[in-house]
Amino acid sequence: MKFNIRGENIEVTDAIREYVEKKISKLERYFDSTPTSDVHVNLSVYNDEQRIEVTIPMTNLLLRGEVRHDDLYAATDLVVDKLERQVRKYKTKINRKSRQNGSPKHVFAEMEKEIANNQEDTSDDFEIVRTKRFDLKPMDSEEAILQMDMLGHTFFVFNNVESGETSVVYRRKDGKYGLIEPTI
Repeated sequence: MKFNIRGENIEVTDAIREYVEKKISKLERYFDSTPTSDVHVNLSVYNDEQRIEVTIPMTNLLLRGEVRHDDLYAATDLVVDKLERQVRKYKTKINRKSRQNGSPKHVFAEMEKEIANNQEDTSDDFEIVRTKRFDLKPMDSEEAILQMDMLGHTFFVFNNVESGETSVVYRRKDGKYGLIEPTI
C-alpha cells in the first residue's frame, strides 16, 4: 500500500506518519495478496478535536472511515477498528453469496469522483456548493445498503439490477432502511 498522509492545522511528524502507516498496514492480513491501492489519510485538528479520515479505494471495494477524538493516536486505533469491521463484513457477505448462488458473484463498488465546482447559481434562494459525479454500477438493494454503510453515508444511489432503473436506498431515523424507486 502506498500512503498519502495530509495534515490540516497539524504538522504530520515522522512519529505520527510511522504510527498511522503501521496501524493501517495491519489491514493487509485480510487479503491474499498485498493491495496495491493508495491509502489516503487526512489528519485535522479543530477546536482541540482530532479527526482522522482514511479512504482506501480498491478494485471491488471502497473502504472509508472517519473518527473524531481528543487523542490522535486513539482516533487512529478506532478508525483501523472501523475499517477492519468493514473488511470482515464484506468478506462474510461475499462468502455467503457464493454459497447461496453456487458461484462467486461480482460485487461492484462505487468509486466516487469528487469534483469541486465554484460555479455561481443564478438564483439567490438556492446555492449549489458542490457537485459529485459517479458511475452507477448495477447491484441489488442489499449490496447498495452494504456500500452505503461502508461509505458512512445516509443514502446511496445505484442502478437496480432487478428493475434496471436508478434507485436510492436510505437509512431511516428508526435505524431501518428505505428504498426509493421510480414509477413507470
